[in-house]
Amino acid sequence: MTVLSNQQRAASLEAMTKQKFDVLVIGGGVTGAGIAVDAAARGLSTAIIEGQDWASGTSSRSSRLVHGGLRYLYNLDFKLVAEALRERGRLLSTIAPHLVEAQPFLWPLKTPVIERAYSAVGVGMYDALARIGSGGKATVPIQRHLSKAGALRRFPEIREDALVGAIEFYDARVDDARLVITLVRTAVKHGAEAASRVLVKEVVKNSAGRATGVRAVDLESGKELTIEAERIINATGVWTEETQDLAGGTGGLKVLASKGIHIVIPRSRLKAKTGMFLRTEKSVLFIIPWQHYWVIGTTDTAWHEQIKHPVPTSEDIDYVLAHANEVLAEPLTRDDIIGTYAGLRPLLQPKVLDESKSTKVSREHTVTEVIPGMIAIAGGKLTTYRVMAEDAVDFALGKSLAKARPSVTDTLPLLGADGFFAVKNRVGALGEKYGFDSDRMHQLVRRYGSELPDLLALIDEDPSMGKPLANAPQFIRAEVHRACSVEGAIHLEDILIARVRLNSEARDRGAAVVDEVADIAAAVLGWDEDRKEREKANYRARISAELAAEEQTSDAAASAARIVAEDIVG
Repeated sequence: MTVLSNQQRAASLEAMTKQKFDVLVIGGGVTGAGIAVDAAARGLSTAIIEGQDWASGTSSRSSRLVHGGLRYLYNLDFKLVAEALRERGRLLSTIAPHLVEAQPFLWPLKTPVIERAYSAVGVGMYDALARIGSGGKATVPIQRHLSKAGALRRFPEIREDALVGAIEFYDARVDDARLVITLVRTAVKHGAEAASRVLVKEVVKNSAGRATGVRAVDLESGKELTIEAERIINATGVWTEETQDLAGGTGGLKVLASKGIHIVIPRSRLKAKTGMFLRTEKSVLFIIPWQHYWVIGTTDTAWHEQIKHPVPTSEDIDYVLAHANEVLAEPLTRDDIIGTYAGLRPLLQPKVLDESKSTKVSREHTVTEVIPGMIAIAGGKLTTYRVMAEDAVDFALGKSLAKARPSVTDTLPLLGADGFFAVKNRVGALGEKYGFDSDRMHQLVRRYGSELPDLLALIDEDPSMGKPLANAPQFIRAEVHRACSVEGAIHLEDILIARVRLNSEARDRGAAVVDEVADIAAAVLGWDEDRKEREKANYRARISAELAAEEQTSDAAASAARIVAEDIVG
């Protein structure tokens, strides 16, 4: 079994100081993790480092959708939509069918003829492009038209005067952070070295000005290290310019940060059998169902504060509530909200910093040379991470070498994907064996795929691992153990933010499980009592800061309230 663990991390850090890599990836979000998989699967010696936890930035704070971008059709951007739908099909069928699940959405119609006609054409084209991209195979059901009564049966809470009918269409949903962690583990499976919480301090150059590696610091130990590489790929999202500046030179990308926020409400609050898609004056609004909650968002506003810990303001929350309530018969209130989170989109500006540098522009993302030996990629979206990764590695290799060592990721299953459908067919029998109901088994197989037996083996060794967390029974204790032993969690916050995701899915942000989760983590990670208490105090301080930030009315005030809580390292 391929693991991310303290032992693996230490071995990777040692390897990073002893060999020169073909490719060094800076950035452990979905783009960087995808690049690491792509490079390693081509047989290139690969290292990936991340300054925080895996997926700690934008890639754990998205709308959790894998989608073609239906709204882009209205801009006539057919190539972009077709590309995204092709990738959606690959994720659903081959690459990550355990993590990416088809999801129906309702598109309410307000006029009976004209709107239904042009919307039907748009959604019909969406379905057709999806079929073409999947070689004629349907990876999700096609659209269907609903009367007003039919729409109300699918989404009973919608206001009767908010629609005259609806179109139901399909996209897909994904646990964004889990996808990233699985990508990193898959890269390690194919030979990559990987270490989180390694911060780049300097880009090393030779006498000719070519990048040859980086100087970095292991934030866990404070030790400095030098990592040598033939090619460096900067995939740091909203940190793109900050990372480029370490290299000097005139090349690179210009990226602006745009904040998108989401609120989370209990699944019991809405009885709907489908999600909902709404267009707003500034963006789009999705109401997205998950096992035990709904995610509602998003916004699209410029963010000019610190970029490490973006947070929603009180006004952001009111904005999302107001737009959701435009179509809901029983309005949502603050009392319905059990969680909030904010992420920063790296909005790519139209021109690279130095037009004399070689550049590849591919619809929503761009790859360019920062200095010789170092490139940067930014833009795009989670759905098309694989295409971005392929373009980045091709660009870094150059045309001749890229042709000799082409990407293979379009048909490469991630860990947990190979054999997923066979394990999925056995969930009934496995549930009986371990005393889990169908709801829990569905959650587990969707998180772990064909690796579910590895999780269940922990329960065979220690039956207490099969018990639900006392104050968060939607998760079992084995999942906390696995977060530390297999999924690269180093700190308590890593567990509760990106793996057992109570930070954004529980009203108290996971405060009620802190003691129990810390005890499990301490046993796996070897914490003493002092370390365990420090981890708990740090996470509780984070909760207080996040809750305080939500009460502020401006980005500046919310950001200031959030950064009162210090980071656990660095």
